[in-house]
Amino acid sequence: MIVCHCNLIAQKEIEDTIVEMLDEDRWQLIVPAKVYHAMGKRGRCCGCFPNVVDTIIRVTRDYHAERHSTPSEIVDFMARLEELNRKGRRCVHERRSKDHRAA
Repeated sequence: MIVCHCNLIAQKEIEDTIVEMLDEDRWQLIVPAKVYHAMGKRGRCCGCFPNVVDTIIRVTRDYHAERHSTPSEIVDFMARLEELNRKGRRCVHERRSKDHRAA
């Protein structure tokens, strides 16, 4: 089944790329942009990204179920995600502050 009509990418290609990425680091955070980069493609209209996210979730869940991931590994991964989230909140955003007033 074709997932991305702009790049003519099939579901199987995306699934294989996700599994290859998980083989490298089974606890990495995978997003559509990383999948496309690994395939040497880029998102054009990005209309397929919601379907790619669903595929990432499904393939990652199946990958860990097949390899019998332990609950302690899952907890460690969640802690890594929380740390990334905290780091992201601390970064300075290039936008006006709330008290900024245009003249």
